[in-house]
Amino acid sequence: MSVGAAGKMGPVPGVWPRPEPFAPRADPAVLEDLRARLRATRWPDAPEDAGWSLGTDLDYLRELVAYWADEFDWTAQEAALARLPRYRVRLGGLRIHFVHARAAGPAGPVLPLILTHGWPDSFWRYTKVIGLLTDPAAHGADPADAFDVIVPDIPGFGYSDRPPGPVLDAVAVAGLWAQLMTILGYPRFGAAGGDIGGQVSRYLALDHPDRVAAVHRTDAGAAVYTGDPADLAPEERAYRQRGAAWNATEGAYIAMQATKPQTAAFGLTDSPAGLAAWIVEKLRTWSDNDGDIEQSFTKDEILTNLTIYWLTATIGSSIRMYHANAQIPAAQHTSKVQVPNPSTLKAALPQPRGALPRGNEVHDAADVHA
Repeated sequence: MSVGAAGKMGPVPGVWPRPEPFAPRADPAVLEDLRARLRATRWPDAPEDAGWSLGTDLDYLRELVAYWADEFDWTAQEAALARLPRYRVRLGGLRIHFVHARAAGPAGPVLPLILTHGWPDSFWRYTKVIGLLTDPAAHGADPADAFDVIVPDIPGFGYSDRPPGPVLDAVAVAGLWAQLMTILGYPRFGAAGGDIGGQVSRYLALDHPDRVAAVHRTDAGAAVYTGDPADLAPEERAYRQRGAAWNATEGAYIAMQATKPQTAAFGLTDSPAGLAAWIVEKLRTWSDNDGDIEQSFTKDEILTNLTIYWLTATIGSSIRMYHANAQIPAAQHTSKVQVPNPSTLKAALPQPRGALPRGNEVHDAADVHA
């Protein structure tokens, strides 16, 4: 075995593990235990007409939990997920779960694309777009735009193993993804993601610029700047101020997950209603829904995400990654990506092009070829 840059054990060059098909099935006893816990929820009180102003709305969560206990059909959702080409492979001592969907009937070279989710997600996040990317012709688009699509679960999320020792940060995960793409026979590829997945995609481009054709991120990252604020442009200072204001009103979960994640893990791992409250409030806040979360996600979609977290017991390991990422040196955040890396900027924190965090500047992608 060899030791990689992140200090993890890696495979001997030229001797790669073989991915194996993966189709998990939930234990009926575990599902029945979940339903029993949901029905036995001990509910908190809430001020009259509080709604979502103090966090998750009590009335909505009661409705969602009742549906989860008595109407949600996990078996149907599990069968739908099983129709995806899913595999696991051992990397760095961990079994990594991923979807590997090939382009439909390509007429020429195809660019592989690795998509990395964030939190509170798993591979589930990209299930709606896999078909659009692998078979654009079936959706009225140009068949020449088809990709081979790889969607892994980050270690500690979904069906990938939970690291038993130190949690991997985004830099280490990027290293694993480079190994995964080698195993799958892709010397060159594109990378995309948002939130933690955006960080992983960025480090893929920084550490493997000869292999990454381009990066697309759905956010441009936090404004990490270690110089004199007086040297910043007015737009950059305004962006930092907006970031500070957002952290003051919406960033409590970051502080908790980056400092004391294990404290939160006890309650969130034991109570499915607590797990739902922690995640649903974020899904509502971070999506365009005019205050109605079900404009963005159906109950079945919300509960598929939550049930994956529950069945795999990965809420604790997933939030611990915030702690790991908080230890990444500031210099890493300010390194400049040299490959094309356009960003679709989040409406929650508008980022004018001239105000992107230094080191995260956008390079327009013209034609990126396989």
